[in-house]
Amino acid sequence: MGTLRIVAGAKRGHRLKVANGAVLRPTGEKVREAVFSVLGPVSGLRVLDLFAGTGALGLESLSRGAASCVFVEADPAAAAVLQGNISALGYRDVARVMVADYLRAAVQLSAPAGGFDLLFVDPPYRMLPDVEVALGPLLSALVADDGLVIVEGHRGSYASFGQVVVFDRLYGDTRILMVKLERGSH
Repeated sequence: MGTLRIVAGAKRGHRLKVANGAVLRPTGEKVREAVFSVLGPVSGLRVLDLFAGTGALGLESLSRGAASCVFVEADPAAAAVLQGNISALGYRDVARVMVADYLRAAVQLSAPAGGFDLLFVDPPYRMLPDVEVALGPLLSALVADDGLVIVEGHRGSYASFGQVVVFDRLYGDTRILMVKLERGSH
């Protein structure tokens, strides 16, 4: 896979460790660079990185000024390496790692007004249809009114969670969708 590094921000160029033997597919530098160029400034945002793996997306957010990030990773070995990456970057005070199944974590993190400005959903590609069905009903309790869900999948996949797709682009075999929640008026 090669070296995995932070692309931009305060920790630009910092190398991230990847768990040995873990079945991870970290988001590549070119794709992360493209995603963040579309997102624009992330300063002060609250981020949730489900299926965190190495934490590349969440750590990139923190490097670019996000206020905080919760990382969810089910694999204890990958979570331990992620915790090491967080410590090495000096983000212990603004990052939290939950070693948990994504759905259990999403239920625990749900809040009446939605607590996160950015939600990264990058599951193993084969899981994406099931993740879309399971997470869909929880999105309004996870994502703030003006928040975005960034979905990474295989080029043939499409997961909009029944919401408004504001960005849809292919990068090689990777498809990135950005989804904005439609809120009903209360």
